[in-house]
Amino acid sequence: ARALEGMPRHASTHAAGVIITARPVDEYVPLAVSKDGEGTVTQFEMKTVEKLGLVKIDILGLRNLTIIDEAAAQIRKTKPDFDISRIPDDDEGTYKMLGEGRTLGVFQLDSGGMTAVAVGLKPRSIEDITALIALYRPGPMDSIPKYLYNSAHRDKITYRHPLLKNILEVTYGCIVYQEQVMQIFSKVANYSYGRADIVRRAMSKKKIDELLKEREIFIEGAISNGVSKDVATELFDEMESFAKYAFNKSHAAAYAVISYRTAYLKCKYPKEYYASLITSVLGNVGKIIEYIEECEKLGIKVLPPDVNHSDVNFSVEENSVRFGLLALKNVGRNFISAIVNERIQNGQFKDFDDFLYRLKGSDMNKRQLEALIKGGVFDSFGK
Repeated sequence: ARALEGMPRHASTHAAGVIITARPVDEYVPLAVSKDGEGTVTQFEMKTVEKLGLVKIDILGLRNLTIIDEAAAQIRKTKPDFDISRIPDDDEGTYKMLGEGRTLGVFQLDSGGMTAVAVGLKPRSIEDITALIALYRPGPMDSIPKYLYNSAHRDKITYRHPLLKNILEVTYGCIVYQEQVMQIFSKVANYSYGRADIVRRAMSKKKIDELLKEREIFIEGAISNGVSKDVATELFDEMESFAKYAFNKSHAAAYAVISYRTAYLKCKYPKEYYASLITSVLGNVGKIIEYIEECEKLGIKVLPPDVNHSDVNFSVEENSVRFGLLALKNVGRNFISAIVNERIQNGQFKDFDDFLYRLKGSDMNKRQLEALIKGGVFDSFGK
């Protein structure tokens, strides 16, 4: 057992990690075929790859981008010139909806805790949503009461030193982002941004030895800029405890734009948005029920699945949302696509026999038919 201790127990692949190099990657690090046999991976793990100086980027996929895209496609059926990138970012109705806590289905804001903070803050801009997303995590969460108070009482905001005003004004006197930590190092203690970033990283990784050295350098730099030793010490300690968990603004801002777009669609185009949203959670019965109940609260009728009206996914039908056939279990995407394509090409089905006759060559089986019958897709035939 001792001979095995400390050895790698398995070789895994980072789901979103991508290495970028100037020349072919095998000139820098040894490569291997990934476990599934479909990709190429580095034999060194990510920390070693970083130490070697290679650029490592995490490229994340986001379900909500697909939801926005599909909702926009539904909207264009009635408004051909609709473009999600051109919506106003100051829509009053959207911010009113968020401030009232109607956040179900809104990206990043639909948990109970986030909804409560949104009600307290009553966001009025994408900047506010950005701060909300950055604050709602361990560490920064402690600043939420102060942030909410200051946002409501801007005349009472104070700064430890006048040098901090330009940096912290946008977040009502609170340190919220990693970038603000770097700006404070630069403006208060004359650090270059490159060096400020190294210190920020040391804080987030809790490298105590490095921080003890930097503490003295920061305090000296601050004193040379007219900041008292006490204020400089308090500021460094506050940043040190905060930077362990701080979020970077660039990430939070990108998320905030997506949050705002989903909120805007929910506010202005609820039928199209919920049709797309429900489609995205087809494997989750609890979520489907929750979103259908929300549709009913908004006065949107959810129509049952129908062989002559349903698409593969949930879709908009006049002032209602029509159930998508893909939500039915034991039918399968291929057979459902065959049904929809047959209907598009040769018109609606006249009755059950017509349906059987027209789809007889499409791998149809008894189990699928029973699922369709029990799902009620043939009810409009009067049986």
